Order: sequence, then structure tokens, then C-alpha cells
Amino acid sequence: MKKLEIDNIELNFGTKNVLQGIYFKAEVGKITGILGSNGCGKTSLLRILFGELKPKSKLIRIDSKPILQPMYSKGIVKYLPQFHYIPKSLTLKNIFHFNDVDYAAFADLFPDFKDKRHFKFKQLSGGEKRLIEVYTTIKSPSKILLLDEPFSYLAPIYSEALKEEIARSKEDKFIIITDHHYKKILDVSDQLYLIKDGWSKLITSNEQLVQYNYLYSL
Repeated sequence: MKKLEIDNIELNFGTKNVLQGIYFKAEVGKITGILGSNGCGKTSLLRILFGELKPKSKLIRIDSKPILQPMYSKGIVKYLPQFHYIPKSLTLKNIFHFNDVDYAAFADLFPDFKDKRHFKFKQLSGGEKRLIEVYTTIKSPSKILLLDEPFSYLAPIYSEALKEEIARSKEDKFIIITDHHYKKILDVSDQLYLIKDGWSKLITSNEQLVQYNYLYSL
């Protein structure tokens, strides 16, 4: 798998047109960032790609071959939602085991967790929970990663380390990422799209974000 395309996306909520004619492309070896104002449809787009939200129309292709079944049913995609989704009673040991991720490597990177293998998820702070969720997502065997607000609630030291891990993971995965911390998206992304007025726009320079009134200045 080298190229993932999503095309002709139309989504309505009642009489409100949220997405119309969306197109974007993701590639292995590149991180694809999606920016847009709150409520523009970024999360809906990821949910459509994952397969849990059914739009009015869509076309998803991998290496030019249409994908007709929900992506989650193929076992190749991992979706990180904005909210905490891991069961509170699970231990960190079990969370890493279920995601097929090495806990020892994680603890080497984040030494504060060396003695927390048997902690339950509910015992962690909000930032620690988010760290676990993001790390186990990006280190999972899944070939397609959909990351919605991965940097929210994270301490700066965690955020910087995860940016590096996300960059390492792109070598053999499709990574699509969105976050309201736009500077972090600009830092990690190799290609960038802006959703505005229901349409996707390929961004080839940061100045375009000002021209499209997403940013007031750089």
C-alpha cells in the first residue's frame, strides 16, 4: 500500500452541508495534516474514513482500488478519537498487550512509567491517559493511523517526544493527523490540507493559510 485517496465526500446534518466534494491524498512516508476551524468537519472526515460515519457519498481508494467495506472491518486502520476511549479498569500492561506494543520500549522513552506497568488506566492523569492512547495507536501494527487531536492535554515534554515518534512511524504507515494546535501540525506534516466552507484545499505554503483566513498572520 502506497497511496490512499478519499474523494467526492458529501456529508449533511439535516439541512446543513458539512462536507461537499472533499478530496485528499495520503501517502506512505508522508504525514498528511488537516487544518480547519472548529466545526468545519475534520473529525467527521476521519470518522468517515474509519467507517463509523456514513456520508451522503464517498469514494475511498487504496492504490487506485476502491474500498467498498468500512475500513475498520479490514483491520488495517487505527482511529484515535478526541475523547478517552480505553476502558478505565484495564492495566497498562494489558493495554499494551492488546495493542501489540512493547511496554519496555515505552518505559525507556518515558521513565516515569517504569514502575506503572500494573497501574489501571483510571489511576492516570488526563495527560498521562492521552500519552498512552497516542503512543499505543502510533506503535500499533495498523497501516493506517487517523489521529484526532493527539496533542491535547499533553505536557510539552510528552508532546515533543510524540512528535518524533509520529515522524518515525510514517516510514511504513499512512498517517493523517488533525489538531487545533496548528503549529504542531505544521511541524510534523509533510503535506497539508485545509477544510473551509465544506471544501478541501491543498496548502503548498503557509501564506495560503492567511489568504484563506485560517490564520490572521504567520
